[in-house]
Amino acid sequence: MSTAERDTIAEPTAEVPVENSNTNRKQPLPQGFLDTISTGWAERPESLPAPREQAAYAAVRRAAVSAAFPGKRVVIPAGSLKQRSNDTDYVFRAHSAFAHLTGWGADSQPDSVLVFAPTEAGHDITLYFRERADRTTTEFFADAAIGEFWIGPRPSLDGVAADLDIATAPLHELDIVDGELILEDDETLTRFVSELRLVKDEYEIGEMRRAVEITGDGFEDIIRELPAATAHARGERVVEGVFHRRAREDGNGEGYDTIAASGPHACYLHWTRNDGAVVPGDLILVDAGVEADSLYTADITRTLPVSGTFTEVQRRVYDTVLEAAEAAFAAARVGVRFRDVHAAAMKVIAERTAEWGVLPVTPEEALDADKGGQHRRYMVHGTSHHLGIDVHDCAQARREMYYDGILAPGMVFTIEPGLYFQIDDLTVPAELRGIGVRIEDDILMTEDGPVNLSAHIPRTADDVEAWIARLQS
Repeated sequence: MSTAERDTIAEPTAEVPVENSNTNRKQPLPQGFLDTISTGWAERPESLPAPREQAAYAAVRRAAVSAAFPGKRVVIPAGSLKQRSNDTDYVFRAHSAFAHLTGWGADSQPDSVLVFAPTEAGHDITLYFRERADRTTTEFFADAAIGEFWIGPRPSLDGVAADLDIATAPLHELDIVDGELILEDDETLTRFVSELRLVKDEYEIGEMRRAVEITGDGFEDIIRELPAATAHARGERVVEGVFHRRAREDGNGEGYDTIAASGPHACYLHWTRNDGAVVPGDLILVDAGVEADSLYTADITRTLPVSGTFTEVQRRVYDTVLEAAEAAFAAARVGVRFRDVHAAAMKVIAERTAEWGVLPVTPEEALDADKGGQHRRYMVHGTSHHLGIDVHDCAQARREMYYDGILAPGMVFTIEPGLYFQIDDLTVPAELRGIGVRIEDDILMTEDGPVNLSAHIPRTADDVEAWIARLQS
């Protein structure tokens, strides 16, 4: 039942008549219910868990925050439930910095707060959250937001303390202190915790691999269901739904709204309406990533020929995008500037579009930093972004640490060049109009060079065609 439906059932105060209730939907409960609801339940002993795998890594991250802000009281809120409509909420997802510093993932509790209280030795660190509303409380049956009768068992303070290996306290004991540094309100703190994620630790890299693996399975599901997608008037929704099932079955869900863009829709960079047809003979661009229960997400794009084979023109565009991706991959080395990866891809895009006669200038002129950029009409986005617990991770990092930053071992980022010739673009031949191609992979930087975490998901035109043939046979 929906939240709206369930709220019509329970009103904890029997004495208040319906007409005087604060809503015209709630009904008073009979006294017999109130007398018996908290009794007759079996014992539910709690055994404390061993610390989860990420607890030790989160402790190291907290130590870095403590060292960076000596003598300061630092507050990292998880965030609250967000209203979807009326009395229904979106599924809760904790703030990424909060999850990163606690080790709490999909099971984070709304309104929790991580507090660094300064001491002479550093900080006392406490996780505050709202204690469980179990069968010993009135909220057990009366509060649809936290009552276990409504939403199932919630963790106890002792259970979370053991699970995350961190001190816990009830939320009502949290005091607001003047002069404290609060995430999102304090620019220095917000920047620091964002830059803290630029280099991933061993646990994070493992979770990225897991997310990519599940995402690859999701793409295979999509290929198997392409015939069903072509048979439906809104086939893009079929593709979106197929991937959603895999994301929810094997992960926490999607790390971002899936782009299932068929035909000319592939030329819209963030097409998430996904309400179009999937037409044989067209390409479908699918940009999708599974978010693991730890909240780390993949970000993969594959462009698939709906009929199973590329036309000559489609293949020409596809091979150019792949060439740009390979050039960017070759440019990625420890000590190289992050933006040089983009420059390598753009050189290929400029050269090939010039060869096709669609640029009004030479490739060299197009690549001029001040007067060029003509080729960017067909690829307006960047080639790479950092990836991790956010799909666009480390977004509050300083420019000199991000765009102008130096590649280091442990960084995870995308390589995702594309070419997009919109259906009404008169600067290109008619045969190109309506073709959009992007190839996106997730890259781990190591001392020995880049590692493509998603290389097992077919990338070349020949391999994509063989992939489709195998899965649909």
